Amino acid sequence: MTKIGLLGGTFNPVHNGHLSIAKSFLNSGKIDQLWILLTPFPPHKIEEKHVSYLNRLKMLRSAFTNMHVRILTIENKLPIPSYTYRTIQYLKKESTPDARFFFCMGEDSLEKFSTWKHYDLILNEADLLVAKRPDTSHEEVSKEILDKTVFVDHHPIDISSTEIRERIKEKDFIEKVLPDDVISLISKENLYQ
Repeated sequence: MTKIGLLGGTFNPVHNGHLSIAKSFLNSGKIDQLWILLTPFPPHKIEEKHVSYLNRLKMLRSAFTNMHVRILTIENKLPIPSYTYRTIQYLKKESTPDARFFFCMGEDSLEKFSTWKHYDLILNEADLLVAKRPDTSHEEVSKEILDKTVFVDHHPIDISSTEIRERIKEKDFIEKVLPDDVISLISKENLYQ
């Protein structure tokens, strides 16, 4: 059986927090492969401005160039908006029968997971692989979800794409939170100005 982790996001932009969580999933011993899913239009971020899909894909590829991951653009071909349950169903149909999928997320996302579109269908198709965060409780998470959740050790980097976009706009210091190649691409393409 091949255990495949799926890590999705808009990566607007991809940052060191994303690289750190990907490493935690890969080093957990729970999965054999990690597939990164670039989301074109996430349903919960419709109002948010995104740089082009192509530029986000370029940044993603450059950021993960030294890591053993697979970057998939499948969500760009599926119906809009990009719902996780549809993506996993599609990948299961296209994969070998011995593939077992884990949907990867941070512990903060687990708290809101029951609000996701057809979260029950996600649980039918995959287990959840969740990177632990300090000071996060599971009081609000149902037993149905926790029964399908596997936790992995993780030391999160406290940064968000939203904060980075603001810092770029204000010409603030970003060297420690973004990979060098991503900084070069942002500068070259004049992104987030």
